[in-house]
Amino acid sequence: MPELYPLLVVPIFDERPWGVRDLRPIYTRIVKEPIGEAWLTWQDNRVANGPFSGKTLGELAKEYGRALVGKAGPETKRFPLLVKFLFPADKLSVQLHPDDEAAQRAGQPCGKTECWYVLDAKPGAQLALGLKPGTSLEEFGAAISTTRAEELLNWIEVEAGDMIYVPAGTVHTIGGGMVLIETQQTCDITYRLYDYGRQRELHLKEGLAAIKLETNAGKVVRDANSDYLVRSPFFQVERIRLRDAFEAEVTPESPHIVVAIDGAGIVECAGMEPVSFARGEAVVVPASVPHYRLRPQWDLEIMRMSLPGEKVGEPETMLTPVASRI
Repeated sequence: MPELYPLLVVPIFDERPWGVRDLRPIYTRIVKEPIGEAWLTWQDNRVANGPFSGKTLGELAKEYGRALVGKAGPETKRFPLLVKFLFPADKLSVQLHPDDEAAQRAGQPCGKTECWYVLDAKPGAQLALGLKPGTSLEEFGAAISTTRAEELLNWIEVEAGDMIYVPAGTVHTIGGGMVLIETQQTCDITYRLYDYGRQRELHLKEGLAAIKLETNAGKVVRDANSDYLVRSPFFQVERIRLRDAFEAEVTPESPHIVVAIDGAGIVECAGMEPVSFARGEAVVVPASVPHYRLRPQWDLEIMRMSLPGEKVGEPETMLTPVASRI
């Protein structure tokens, strides 16, 4: 089989009723139908460079297994992390994602814990995490039926630079006026509980059964001694600004996902073709590629996602509710 190399992946743009038509500044395009998400590392994302051009991440994971996905991945032949850009112009549905146990009961390989890094936010931008203290599932169910679900959520204000941790089982929604980059377990289960009258399917039975009334959701408290924005049992995320070449080591435990959020750069590996990438694009460095160099073209700012190589607990977070303006 051909040797694995850094893979430039083609984004998948997903239409959503709450999305935007102007994807700038991440992408230089204006579209007719609202785009809510740009998926970067899903199993259907296709490779744009080298001998694997046209193949999907899912196909390569099945073919190369741990050499691509790493030893720390929960499954041998499934890429372990899904990274997205989110472009909410309007409110997302009130929803949640199941944990591993609940997802496996539904026939899925894993649940969905996620995090959101706020790239941009208008003044007063808000999202909601969890139910207000003392709210019972019965009260929340009744509020859904009487269109008062938003009133029982913990709303917090966010600004650029915030990292939000959202454990599986947390009821949540996102307001408009922000751009997020999401890192999550590779799972696409969403239980939609409330959708403001949009004619989309709800999943009340499954969703209410999967709610956790107490989770560690909130803004991540930065560790001054760590380079990571967040570390959890499921992922670790960094933000790195480059003006000079940056040398990076890859362990067999995890691939690296390198996403340009500003500028452009080149990924170089000994004996392999260099890979150019720019804002909005992602390069997957397989776990079997031991070393790479990031060389900025002028300036380059990236987010880098990977799996923790050792046992890691949940991050320290804080939750400061505000009166909702939504």
